[in-house]
Amino acid sequence: MLQPGDKAPAFVLPDADMDRVDSDRLLRQGHLVLCFYPKDDTPGCTMEALEFTDLQAEFEAAGAEVVGISRDSCASHGAFRDKYGLSVRLLADTDGETCMAYGVWREKEKNGERRAGILRSTFIIDRAGLIRHALYDVKPKGHAAQMLELVRAL
Repeated sequence: MLQPGDKAPAFVLPDADMDRVDSDRLLRQGHLVLCFYPKDDTPGCTMEALEFTDLQAEFEAAGAEVVGISRDSCASHGAFRDKYGLSVRLLADTDGETCMAYGVWREKEKNGERRAGILRSTFIIDRAGLIRHALYDVKPKGHAAQMLELVRAL
């Protein structure tokens, strides 16, 4: 598991429009709130994405960009974004390398069945590329507002 003070693993991933997004370039523009979530268009993920979208202007004012990552495809991200009017940039980690680098790809148990999946987690990364906050197994409701307070304190 990554800890505060660790160097954030770099990545280059496509977004919903298939544009390549480089984490190093994002960090040159400001702080990064990196949210890993299990699946597009599911209740918890939709709630979280809408809350981050509602607060996007406040994140920008605090000098941070919010980015969501899941293993869904670019097409799935585009449909999810368009269905709910999301403004948060969604990145496709279809091979799971970035999920593995951040330690969010885990074995989980649901209804007595064990399978691998993304553990909903958020990392706040400062402009120097250091993890300031590493939060694993977060709950979606109210999470965006909590992350905004942490960003404002940087």
